[in-house]
Amino acid sequence: MRIYLDHNATTPVDPVAAEAMKRALQDLFGNASSLHYYGQQAKAAIDAARSAVALLVGAEPSEVIFTSGGTEADSLAIRGAAEALEPTGRRHLITSGIEHEAVLNTFKALAKRGWRTTVLPLDASGVVSPDRLRDAITDDTALVAIMHANNEIGTIQPVAELAAIAHSHGALFHTDAVQSAGKIPVSVRGLGVDLLALSAHKFYGPKGIGALWSKRGVRLSPLLSGGKQERNRRAGTENVPGIIGMGAAAQRALMKMDVEGARLAALRDRLEMGIVSAVPNTDVNGSRDARVPNTTNISFDRIEAESLLIALDLEGVAVSTGSACSSGTLEPSHVLKAMGLSSHRAQNSIRFSLGASSTDEQIDRVIEILPRIVTKLRSLSAVGSR
Repeated sequence: MRIYLDHNATTPVDPVAAEAMKRALQDLFGNASSLHYYGQQAKAAIDAARSAVALLVGAEPSEVIFTSGGTEADSLAIRGAAEALEPTGRRHLITSGIEHEAVLNTFKALAKRGWRTTVLPLDASGVVSPDRLRDAITDDTALVAIMHANNEIGTIQPVAELAAIAHSHGALFHTDAVQSAGKIPVSVRGLGVDLLALSAHKFYGPKGIGALWSKRGVRLSPLLSGGKQERNRRAGTENVPGIIGMGAAAQRALMKMDVEGARLAALRDRLEMGIVSAVPNTDVNGSRDARVPNTTNISFDRIEAESLLIALDLEGVAVSTGSACSSGTLEPSHVLKAMGLSSHRAQNSIRFSLGASSTDEQIDRVIEILPRIVTKLRSLSAVGSR
């Protein structure tokens, strides 16, 4: 039995989305910027997909900018807004220590160009405190970027409250909703944000396509120089099959969200309780209250997470030690370290992220094999430490 519990890294493409992409590859080969029949056929399909993506987050279609994925969407939001605001004299940016590297590394790049940046610390809950934002923000702050749901521990941030604080100081607010869109209801109006990033392959769409929602009136300096695509905000010939696949996946996600969310939350809780009760010296990382329904992050004392990941893979179970964008590094999770957890605990934690293929049988199988694997690894660790 092969068990895939790494859906936060990527999801398999929904068959409906795959079929829509297949038709696009075969029939919609026109350039959407062309004025003839073939071009307008492609443009109409893009417009329909744009409407579907907008509906997923409660937005207007004209506010959706298609990108190559979540990383580009985050970069366009932060760098684009910062550069557009540069003439105002506001030169301060705020984010949190648990953001995706797409956000943190964009902040570092802007810091090298003279921007003042603040990275907010967190406590063990993994939830950004509004009071910490109030203490850090100034009238010089141009933009605040706090993710909606964390990719490693699943915690949902109080984005609406944080955005209100930012706006009270005249700053823009960007949220990375890559791990929340399609899993829980997301409303750009309800959250009160100015910019929001999405990635199709996190909700059963194709890789290589994402979107940035930009509130009407927000000025962005484009990252790419070229044509006038995406209303002059993202140059380059549109990825028609990818966009259509994202639109189809967005429709499917919205349709299934409530029922699937409840199912996954029950399975996640069953897995979590089974592991914690069957395997001694384990702890759940982050808040158990405000989090997406499919994610749990558990630390296993006296075990290197990489060893446990490999052992589980040999048993047919795919899990993760954190963000797929950080795989291959021996550094402890920056998310867990930002929460104040020790380097040891940050290095012995595993993320389990469930999805459409997850079943009761699979969860029971993981609970069954884990105690044996952990006992063996701990015994090897004890021998090696003598």
